[in-house]
Amino acid sequence: MIKIDSSLLNITEQAKHHLIDNMSKEPHSQSIIGVRVGIKGGGCSGLSYKMDYMTKDDINENDTYIKLADNFNAYLDARCIFYLSGVTLDYDNGLNGKGFVFINPNATNTCGCGESFSL
Repeated sequence: MIKIDSSLLNITEQAKHHLIDNMSKEPHSQSIIGVRVGIKGGGCSGLSYKMDYMTKDDINENDTYIKLADNFNAYLDARCIFYLSGVTLDYDNGLNGKGFVFINPNATNTCGCGESFSL
């Protein structure tokens, strides 16, 4: 069963705007229903974040989702909930480059570039 829980992952308004804006520029944007936010093994500190646009066919029965806009949600795989709980996804326009930034208060170690973390 898919659960709705916006308390797991905080997504700033700026990040929401850029996710939706970027999605609209994708070649098959009509079939995209959201973005999957997760983690994968790798990077300097052991784990790194990942995001992928997804269609209805990509939904898993154990997903948790966060409503971002009409017909567009962020989906979290049940295996990633522990790692993403309390994390904020933001978008940075700073001098060091534009891009999505994960702010994880639970991380015990992060690499210098901010791409990976460990708990």
